[in-house]
Amino acid sequence: MAAGDSPSGSRARPTGLIGSLVSLASALADFFESRAALFATESKAAGVQFVVIAIALVAALLFFAFGYVFLLLGGVVAIAHWTNTSWVWIALDTAALHILLALIFILIALNRIRKPIFRETTAELKKDREWLKNLETNNPRPS
Repeated sequence: MAAGDSPSGSRARPTGLIGSLVSLASALADFFESRAALFATESKAAGVQFVVIAIALVAALLFFAFGYVFLLLGGVVAIAHWTNTSWVWIALDTAALHILLALIFILIALNRIRKPIFRETTAELKKDREWLKNLETNNPRPS
């Protein structure tokens, strides 16, 4: 056999500490390469799954909205028929009711937005900033 050839056809590996470090680095590289390949494969599958879920949710929301509109239209026609009133007035009343409900929910949302969130976290961060400021004033950096 020629020098440097081994029966398996690969180069002979160095022995000792250097050989062990090279083997460790090679094993770590192989490990991370296999994990990256697995992550890439699963990411593609997860991406497809998320797209399918998003499309299904959008379609469900669209069909729900159409169903709600048709339900309202049917209700308007039925009430107009039962009360012998023009369907236009019933539709206007229905629209006014929906606008009133929307305004109520907007007011609720605005009320919740004005309330601060993460009060305790904000207070702790404020304490930390004050502590850092006091630390810098008490221990100035050497120039």
